[in-house]
Amino acid sequence: MNEPLSVGVLGYRFMGKAHANALARLPMFFPDAPDVERRVLVGRDEGALADAVEELGFEEYSTDWEDVVGDVDVFYNLGPNAIHADPSVAALEAGTAVFCEKPLAHTMADAERMRDAARNSTAPAGIAFNYRFIPAVRYAKRLIDSGELGEIHHVRGSYLQDFLADPETPWSWRLDADVAGSGALGDLGAHTLDLTRFLVGDRTGSIESVRGQLRTFVDERPVSGGDETRPVTVDDAYTAQATFENGAVGTFEASRFATGHKNDHSVEVNGSKGSLRFSIERPNELEFLGPGDSGFQTIMVTADEDPYLEQWWPDGHVLGWEHTFVHENYEFLSDVAHGTSAESSDRPSGDVPSFEDGYRVQQLLAAIETSDETGERIDVS
Repeated sequence: MNEPLSVGVLGYRFMGKAHANALARLPMFFPDAPDVERRVLVGRDEGALADAVEELGFEEYSTDWEDVVGDVDVFYNLGPNAIHADPSVAALEAGTAVFCEKPLAHTMADAERMRDAARNSTAPAGIAFNYRFIPAVRYAKRLIDSGELGEIHHVRGSYLQDFLADPETPWSWRLDADVAGSGALGDLGAHTLDLTRFLVGDRTGSIESVRGQLRTFVDERPVSGGDETRPVTVDDAYTAQATFENGAVGTFEASRFATGHKNDHSVEVNGSKGSLRFSIERPNELEFLGPGDSGFQTIMVTADEDPYLEQWWPDGHVLGWEHTFVHENYEFLSDVAHGTSAESSDRPSGDVPSFEDGYRVQQLLAAIETSDETGERIDVS
């Protein structure tokens, strides 16, 4: 038997819990997944780390990522955006596989450095665009790739949340441009832009140009546990218009001020023969309109012939947000175990988004920011 893959994880809060949960579930639901050893958890707060190690099922902890990146088989970088680059590059240079949260980096320079490190390494490097791994999204891609929608004319994507709508919501690192890079644009828009590339890119070609605007609605926020405030230096919302190589047009937006929306990530694609639309608030449903239909029909994507679903529950038993992490971890770790994407295997996809994908999305984020600054449409090279 092959030795288990030893895993080090930087980050132990929201995303750390999501990925630790996925790693724990893999052997129960995906018997062909590689064995994984949750070796070491990395962070700065030793007291919190000691508790998190026990809670998340790791063997030990470290307060220095440099001691970890060359000593494990796989390094998960789930930290704030500004610390994506250095640990990831060091791990890849050491021959360690890397799985990084999105967006790839907080600046184009760091994104380019990470992309180049992945190109020059023999180790796999993946980025966590988990919405690619929803069965209904996979179903949508099959419909688009097979030509069921015809020539693609319109793409609409939005990601709406309201967790910052209250101006008294405390300041966090996500509101600091030096750490996060951008706000709703990078945090939420990165998902939408990647999902667009994934779903329609083979039919429309790349996005050639964008025009965008960013807005910040609350300029400073209180710091938890004190009387001081700190400035908000990122956007609270963005909108963008895009043109694709085939002439199709795209409209995108994200907001963390969209009152009433908790985690509403939706996409709609209109073609010459039909349309489809999807929202993560109803993750097991895909709305589809084909030739001759008088209106959208709702397809319940809960049958075992759909990707990943035979691994879970009987037909009709729904999956949710957390399952996307199990699916992406399964695919990425299978790639690591095989040394590359295993296109010849029986796995549902083998299509793990790469650092190259993350870099292409970063280009779009940067172009939207530049458009907002200049007031001009920006060509995306």
